[in-house]
Formats: sequence, structure tokens, C-alpha cells
Amino acid sequence: QVQLVESGGGLVQPGGSLRLSCAASGSISSISRMGWYRQAPGKQRELVAAITNDNSTNYADFVKGRFTISRDTPKNTVYLQMDSLKPEDTAVYYCNAHLQLRSSPLTYSYWGQGTQVTVSS
Repeated sequence: QVQLVESGGGLVQPGGSLRLSCAASGSISSISRMGWYRQAPGKQRELVAAITNDNSTNYADFVKGRFTISRDTPKNTVYLQMDSLKPEDTAVYYCNAHLQLRSSPLTYSYWGQGTQVTVSS
């Protein structure tokens, strides 16, 4: 059994900052990729940022220069530092991990439960 537990969402004013965390736990052998996605009401879920096990990063154009993704590999944890937040960043943010279990050589995709980020004055 694998769990992804997110934290750090909340209400922030435009221009403010938040830091999201996502910790993976369970019978994990390794994690090849962790990422953050978001879904606003009435819209499809979209990639925000991702980081691989060699620390390569990928950002959506709408967050470049404002958000930073990082990971703590021994803790199976990924972070998303969000600065200069805008009202259009309001969404539920989901953590995703591509990982390998101790019991299987295959790669599986797991999702967290989501954390609400609201940017409003």
C-alpha cells in the first residue's frame, strides 16, 4: 500500500507565497518521478511541475520563474515553492509519483488527495 500525503495549501493574497509538501510512504523501492498537477473548477487537470530522480525539472510555462520544485529523496518527499501567486493559480493541487514497489519491477502512478490553494484578496 502506498500513500501520498500533501500539505501546505491555504488562502493567500495575490503576490504571496505558499509551500506545498508531498510525502510518499509504503512499500516503495524507488521513485523515478514526482510532480505537481492542478485542477481549477471547470478545467482539466494540468501539469504544474515535475522532477525526476536525477533532479531534472520540467515546468509549465505559466509558472516558470515563480514556482520551484524540489525533492528530498531519502524522505520520498517533493516540495513546490510557489511565489508571486496570482488569482489564476487558484486550484486544487495534486501530487503525483511514478514509483516502483518492492514487490514488483513495474512502475506505478499514484496520486495524492489534493490540497486547495486559493489566491484572493
